Parts: sequence; C-alpha cells; structure tokens
Amino acid sequence: MSEKKTVLNYIKVILIILSTFLLCIPSTSFGESLEEKGFKIAARSDRSDTGYGDSKVEMTMILRNAAGDETTRSISFTTLERENEDVGDKSLVLFNTPRDIKGTALLSHAQILEPDNQWLYLPALKRVKRISSSNKSGPFVGSEFAFEDFTASELKKFSYKFLREEPCGKLTCDVLERVPLYKKSGYSKQISWIDQSIFQLRKLEFYDRRGQLLKVLEASDYREYLDGIWRSHRFAMKNVQTKKQTDLIWEDYQFKTGLNDNAFEKGKLSRIR
Repeated sequence: MSEKKTVLNYIKVILIILSTFLLCIPSTSFGESLEEKGFKIAARSDRSDTGYGDSKVEMTMILRNAAGDETTRSISFTTLERENEDVGDKSLVLFNTPRDIKGTALLSHAQILEPDNQWLYLPALKRVKRISSSNKSGPFVGSEFAFEDFTASELKKFSYKFLREEPCGKLTCDVLERVPLYKKSGYSKQISWIDQSIFQLRKLEFYDRRGQLLKVLEASDYREYLDGIWRSHRFAMKNVQTKKQTDLIWEDYQFKTGLNDNAFEKGKLSRIR
C-alpha cells in the first residue's frame, strides 16, 4: 500500500471517529444552554395542545385522608383558551355534589406574572369572595390542590432548566426544573416529567417554600381528541407530608362548544347552575 493511500485511510478513520463523537455530544454543548433547552421542551408540550378554543368536561374528585377514608365530589369544569401566550386562559369550576357545597364555583382569570384574578362563589352565604394573592397556596375546598394549581399551567409563568432524560414507565421523559416567576407562589420550584412521545406531562413534583418536597402529581390515561389534542383522564395528587391524596377523574370532554368571555364573568357567578 502506497504512503498516499495509508494517509487517506488514516484520515477516513479519524473522520469516522470524530463524526461518532460529535453525534454523542448533547446539543447544549453547541451553545444551547440548559435553560434554553428546558424552555424549548416546555413550549413544545404547551403548544402541542393549543387550538381547542374552549372545553367542557365532567370531573369526579375523590379526597382520601391519611387513614384511607374517602369523600367524593362531582364537578363541571370549563375552559376558554387564549391564543396569545402573554394572556392567561379563563376557567370555571362548578361543584354539583355533595349537597352541602352544591353550587360552589371558582372563577379564574389566569395572568402571567401578575397575580391571577380568582373569585369563589359560596351559595350558602350568597356572596362572591375574591381570593387574595396571599392565599393562592391554600387548599381548594379541602383537597390537595391549591388555588394556584388551577391557573399555574401557563408557559411563561416559569423559568425552566433541563435536568436529564430518563425512563418513565414504558416511555422516555425529559425532566425539567421550573421555578415560578409569579409573585407569592406557595412553591419554591417544581420538577416535571414530560414524555418524548406525545409531549405530555406525566409527573410533577411540588416543593414548598422551604425547598422540601410537598406533593407529587401523576397524570395518566391520556386520550387523543381533535387530531392531536391530548387530555389526561386521571390525576393523582399525593401530599407526601400529610399522606393525604386527591384524585381527579375526567369524563366526557367536549371542545369548541361556542363558549366566549361572557361565560366567564364575575357578575354571573351567583346565577350559575
């Protein structure tokens, strides 16, 4: 073999090794920060479910105390989507049973960095109560969900950081840290698991203001609607500090039903049935 061919073969081997090495280097090594990668993954997940306009769904809430005793409530949940990511969605939670809280309603106008606007209608008192920004971390009607959990899914409410990817059940998930940017959150940070298949949230850890793990949300039973709109049919929120748990079971999703801003006005809360 000539010296020229030997040199060429040597160069080919070097190029193959170099190419293999470059393919193994994560994209963050080429200028994309962990924060940028985290935001990109979160944005892909958030934007994969846009375009539904509005939605209605029936929900069963099961409250379970540390001893395992259960209480069940039935709820109607409606949402109005805002296409602009700088404007939060609107939502209405209405309790249908049990009788003692029937007609109780929570109206939420999500904001991004400003405090969310939330009003609670209490039929027993026949009054509408505004939820103060300092009380958003409190439990919603005795459940393991806080008031802020009903509006905290907005993309730009958080800063993000990619941590790693790892198996989550039969899937592979991207694991992100997200830190609330809005004022008076009850959480210091959250860790989310987003699957790489349909880009949906599978697990979310909530850390209290002291940095201690407070509760864990697991989302399962995803089903597809409207050619690419995915919705979980079961949430399980476990409080690791109190050992209490609240399950949400979703049924009968409806989309693009014709709802508009008029259905989400504070002045109509007392007339909702």
